[in-house]
Amino acid sequence: MSDQPAHRADLRIDVAALRRNVGILAERARRSGARTMVVVKSDGYGHGAATVARAALAAGATDLGVASIDEGRQLRAAGITAPILAWLYAHDEDFAPAVAADLELSASSVAQLRAIAAAAAAQGRMVPVHLKIDTGLSRSGCPEELWPELVAAAAKAQADGDVEVAAVWSHLASADEPGDPSIDRQAARLRRAHEQARAVGLTPIRHLANSAAALTRPDLHFELIRPGIAAYGLDPVPQHGDHGLRPAMTFRSSVTMVKRIAAGESVSYGRTWTADRPVTLALVPVGYADGVPRRLSGALEVWLAGRRRPVVGRVCMDQIVVRCDDDEVREGDEVVLFGPGERGEPTAAEWADELGTIHYEVVSGMFRPRVTRTAVDEDPR
Repeated sequence: MSDQPAHRADLRIDVAALRRNVGILAERARRSGARTMVVVKSDGYGHGAATVARAALAAGATDLGVASIDEGRQLRAAGITAPILAWLYAHDEDFAPAVAADLELSASSVAQLRAIAAAAAAQGRMVPVHLKIDTGLSRSGCPEELWPELVAAAAKAQADGDVEVAAVWSHLASADEPGDPSIDRQAARLRRAHEQARAVGLTPIRHLANSAAALTRPDLHFELIRPGIAAYGLDPVPQHGDHGLRPAMTFRSSVTMVKRIAAGESVSYGRTWTADRPVTLALVPVGYADGVPRRLSGALEVWLAGRRRPVVGRVCMDQIVVRCDDDEVREGDEVVLFGPGERGEPTAAEWADELGTIHYEVVSGMFRPRVTRTAVDEDPR
């Protein structure tokens, strides 16, 4: 690890933590007889898709998942050769680049399946297809009443040599609420859909378990688990106990100016905070343009010079001001805005709680034009 913080802002990505997290998940899958697909969409939830993919595969992942075809092609360009599934398309998607990149593709409708098969036939290749059934999330996925038509079309396309039906799959709506009755309802619908696929001569695997189900429902691992957020060390079900995950992202900056102000002086726009005595302030050159939400004004803390310290005044576009009381701080000192929490620093989960959102949103939105991203491997293999 470099002890030199970025002048402005840096996302430090702990590759060893990524491997540790995926290793925990992959071991759970192996005990169930399942493979592990790590989801690296949205540039690896802001961590860097290629970095995460390499770490995940080294730690026992067998497959990768992305939302878009372009995301899959970028992984191929980075030298990733493992199976990659893409599942979200534009209405008029051209599947030829996906076929050329040897991607596996999801189909939620006969129209999608036919377009995929046509692209495969044009290149003389067979494409692995995952048929998606809507089991209750009501986003993508084939409605149950149209499922017989889709599996029949898939059987014909497979017989024609254009596709191989590799899987039947779906996505859970409330797996992060263990015990929610919708989980079992969705699993039952997936099982029925799988039986219908087998009835027309197909032999697909099944996958349903996201991070939360991978951690809490081994009976739903089926033949493949599909963790996302847990691979990054952020626990989707902390109420279920400690799963041994370690957050891989640390957001840090450095002090660019130190000054004293007198009692009665105010800080930042709107003069929302006024010193009640002489106090030392540290200026940190990050703000809402760099991913620090303005809504955290008055609630944000950072780790600086060995302890948590409050940010005073409003979060600005380019900077925040940290109250340091009478402590000695220096220009260049590292400032951690969030990290794993092991030293007592704030975490992405704390930001999410304060913002009324989820840690997925926090980390996936952090990589911005003025924020560098550094992958650090303290336990290289």
